[in-house]
Amino acid sequence: MTQVDARPQAGDTVRVVPTSGDTQGVRTKGLGGNSVGLLGSAVIGISTVAPVYCLTSTLGSTAGEVGLQMPAVFLAGFLPMLLVAFAYRELNKVMPDCGTSFTWTVKAFGPRIGWMCGWGLVIATIIVLSNLAGVATSYFWLLAGEITGDPSIAALDDDKAVHILTCLTLIAVATAISYRGMTATKGIQYALVGLQLVVLVLFVAMAFQKAGSGTFDTGLDFSWSWMNPFAVQSFAAFTAGLSLSIFMYWGWDACLATNEETTGSEKTPGRAALVAMVVLVASYLATGIAAQMAVGSGDKGLGLANPETSDNVFAALAGPVMGPALGILLFVAVLASAAASLQTTFIPVARTVLAMSAYEALPASFAKVHPRFKVPGKATVIAGVATGVFYTVMTLVSENVLVDTIYALGLMICFYYSLTAFACAWYFRKELFRSGRDLVYKGLCPVLGGLLLTAVFGKTLYDMWDPAYGSGSAVLGVGSVFVIGVGLLLLGVVIMLVMQRRSPAFFRGEVLTKETPALVVAD
Repeated sequence: MTQVDARPQAGDTVRVVPTSGDTQGVRTKGLGGNSVGLLGSAVIGISTVAPVYCLTSTLGSTAGEVGLQMPAVFLAGFLPMLLVAFAYRELNKVMPDCGTSFTWTVKAFGPRIGWMCGWGLVIATIIVLSNLAGVATSYFWLLAGEITGDPSIAALDDDKAVHILTCLTLIAVATAISYRGMTATKGIQYALVGLQLVVLVLFVAMAFQKAGSGTFDTGLDFSWSWMNPFAVQSFAAFTAGLSLSIFMYWGWDACLATNEETTGSEKTPGRAALVAMVVLVASYLATGIAAQMAVGSGDKGLGLANPETSDNVFAALAGPVMGPALGILLFVAVLASAAASLQTTFIPVARTVLAMSAYEALPASFAKVHPRFKVPGKATVIAGVATGVFYTVMTLVSENVLVDTIYALGLMICFYYSLTAFACAWYFRKELFRSGRDLVYKGLCPVLGGLLLTAVFGKTLYDMWDPAYGSGSAVLGVGSVFVIGVGLLLLGVVIMLVMQRRSPAFFRGEVLTKETPALVVAD
């Protein structure tokens, strides 16, 4: 089927987005405008984060690192994300471009830093997509085993061939839904996100009830000291818990990637991101406190930090907290969470690739927009294929490599979020002292958020050097997580150098110009 090229052709009009300054070079890309409202945009952000999946996979690990201060660490991880969200909101107001971090950092810092920021987002998303597909596959067979009461069905997930085939099928389905446009995506997401939030509320209510009745011996009474991050036993434990917490919020920026398809593209995506962040932090705090009160955070029995169950807390707590019948709903919610996130996570990667191609930073073929569905068709399909190939190869080569690749994800997240935050402050540097609001939201909040994430980036990089980090494997005495994380960033440098030879105009700053808004002085 014929697709529309997002690059300007002879005779085309290039749209310049009205802003407080000059944004020469920002282009339309043929996406379907006014397809998503505030609620739909917020749902996409929540879905991409996958709160139920994040909770089941990190509640135990976080409790193991910081003990009773788990709720405090959830709040600490929320802070840099909130500060960076303000940067995204301010940049989106003046440049509602689906390239988000890529486009904005090019405008602030120039083509090379912007290209690497875009690469960080793309490679992080591919890693997350492969992980989500694997989790959805495992929960699919686990749920099938629970429903049928047949352990042999659940054990099919241990068959590598069955696991990979199921995983590839889920990736193909998610790709097909994303390919059919924002309308199809939005409808499915309402159902899946609604399901997981309802089940989560039910779990929290029943956990509080169990805590109040003292059902479990390991249960605890609530204490305000749980909200004190300074009570964590060591700085190393705090940073480890913080890294997990930051990962739990990753993905809210999918709201911004749909800005060219959103009603009120200058304001709605930023508001949706803040709504999504509030829903997420409320969900995490409520679930963490309820679970901790019900079963405690110890490493014995149903305690959250029990190493035998900490990597999948809800699988252990579903029956004891909710009962056999309702407990199955929790399995359904985790599967729905992973499946929903698998589908929406295609949104930011496909639109970032579309923008990079439209601005000549990637090959022209990725700038194709489907004439009927109004989505970056080829970019979406390529993202799906890349995810399937990546997961299959990593699974066949070594489970340790796959695990270490996921551990390296935090490096990519901090990398492109912090660059975007600094880009906001630098882009608006001439406006910062125009008003108190500009100083806070365009300067102080983004810089503080960027510094916090840079600190986490540096600490993570240091920790990764140790072979004990991640799976425990090493390459020439260096931790394999470090090798993979740094190696993926260096791969981006190599690809950027290749593209510099193929698209010199972009890297000379002739396509998307580096600039700052002119200072407007009131009369």
